[in-house]
Amino acid sequence: MYPRVKKVTPEKYFKLKITFDNGQSKIFNMQPYLNFGIFSELKNMKYFRQVKPLHGSISWPRGQDVCPDTLYKKSISSKQSSKHQL
Repeated sequence: MYPRVKKVTPEKYFKLKITFDNGQSKIFNMQPYLNFGIFSELKNMKYFRQVKPLHGSISWPRGQDVCPDTLYKKSISSKQSSKHQL
């Protein structure tokens, strides 16, 4: 089992800074998901910024969520992302 989300902060360009319960901070890019079904609502930046941690994962008010294992596996370390700028 992968680490679970402890904290999430929305960033520019539909990226999320996520702190996991193992102490790692990573960046997850939501852009590839924005054209799929219920995730299209996240194109509204005001709504995107309403993301919250929920039961070890993340969630938005109308039920969009992402598997915590996906968040961990497909994110990059926040140190790497500083090279590519948020």
